[in-house]
Amino acid sequence: MPKVEQKQVVINEIKEKVSRAKSIIIVDARGLTVSDDTALRKKLREAGIDYKVYKNTMVEFAVEGSEFAPLKEHLAGPSTFAFSYDDPMLAAKLISKELKNMPKLEFKAGVVDGELYDAAGVTAIANIPPREELLSKLLGSFKSPMSSFARVISQIAESKGNGAEVAAAPAPEAPVESAPEVVEVTAEAAVETVEEAAEVVEEVAEVAAEEAKPEE
Repeated sequence: MPKVEQKQVVINEIKEKVSRAKSIIIVDARGLTVSDDTALRKKLREAGIDYKVYKNTMVEFAVEGSEFAPLKEHLAGPSTFAFSYDDPMLAAKLISKELKNMPKLEFKAGVVDGELYDAAGVTAIANIPPREELLSKLLGSFKSPMSSFARVISQIAESKGNGAEVAAAPAPEAPVESAPEVVEVTAEAAVETVEEAAEVVEEVAEVAAEEAKPEE
């Protein structure tokens, strides 16, 4: 097969991956030992991530016109590419976990959910806790004291005008046991509060990702 056709086969292969990818992370893995590289490839492959070395010129052709086109400005020097198809954060997170054991492995750049990040940005988003962890911490903060949790729900319910019946909450310094009345909140209000907590978690993650973007 002529070289031109061989190159086109590789470009088409990359284009197919690009068409399905939710993120592409570029790393410099030239300092890794064979055993480290093999171990990293195995972990990424088991997670459903394609991890492969391609020539920068071929990737440049393959990403042209796609949301990953901004990666072209980072296509210099040896590059290995990690394609995530389900969770856009997964490749960055898995690679980030290996950095402590593989100090010669380095992020170069990445496009995650259509946004371009430099090496520092990829590192930052890789360290954002999972949504479930953020939600757990947020809901955990509601547990103590219980009167504060009830007060928060009451205030949200009142602000929405959803008809929740709320009795006067005890003063902050008063122990819960001495409270003469119990705060009554409808089940609908409680559910809405948990849903709002989930929205807050998503907003926190979005803000963190926004701050991680490199300055233009």
